[in-house]
Amino acid sequence: MEFILYEVKGAVATITINRERALNALNSTVLDELNACLDAVDLDTVRCLILTGAGVKSFVAGADIGEMSSLTKAEGEAFGKKGNDVFRKLETFPIPVIAAINGFALGGGCEIAMSCDIRICSDNAVFGQPEVGLGITPGFGGTQRLARLVGAGMAKQMIYTARNIKADEALRIGLVNAIYTQEELIPAAEKMAAGIAKNAPIAVRNCKKAINEGLDVDMDQAIVIEEKLFGDCFETEDQKYGMAFFLDKNKEKVKEPFKNC
Repeated sequence: MEFILYEVKGAVATITINRERALNALNSTVLDELNACLDAVDLDTVRCLILTGAGVKSFVAGADIGEMSSLTKAEGEAFGKKGNDVFRKLETFPIPVIAAINGFALGGGCEIAMSCDIRICSDNAVFGQPEVGLGITPGFGGTQRLARLVGAGMAKQMIYTARNIKADEALRIGLVNAIYTQEELIPAAEKMAAGIAKNAPIAVRNCKKAINEGLDVDMDQAIVIEEKLFGDCFETEDQKYGMAFFLDKNKEKVKEPFKNC
């Protein structure tokens, strides 16, 4: 691929958007390659994904304005659908995805980060939805996910003013989970991913599904979703092994890793 790097270490895979000279801006090629990369992930071995950008200046600086500048109404809608389809695939991906945000996360960069399960960032990270200053709206889910993550009032303020915020404010409003130095960011993401990967994979996947689907319905429907996914874990090898190990009063043997089954 031209703009996507993919690396696997054990049960953790890292996707790097590698368009550094353009601050990793998202054009149609990047979106197509990211979509293909997600389709190619081996879910039998990979248990957690890390998404980051090449270099230290930018995670993703946004969608490619040069490409967007001449679009017609129909082409603009189609470009928005392309981005939304890929980001939705990322959001509903069976395994957890950690965004390691190194630098600018503006427009489409903020939107792709919000499509991930967990966001951590470097201390030089900058977030924003600057689209109204360009005469457009956020088009890759920004009007929807930002309000769900930080509340409607704060989301409207950020979107209407097109004002960027720094890492400390992003942490304060709940847009990111933690801040690290640039040197610490990827190791921290890898450590978190490894911690996720060592847990029972069916249970982790079902937790993601329960949280995501439960947020879109009322509580009565949400607890039914949870009940079904809770029950789905039983009779698996992971459930039998995990509970047997917990009940074993002679835990002298080292706990073996859970299997993908």
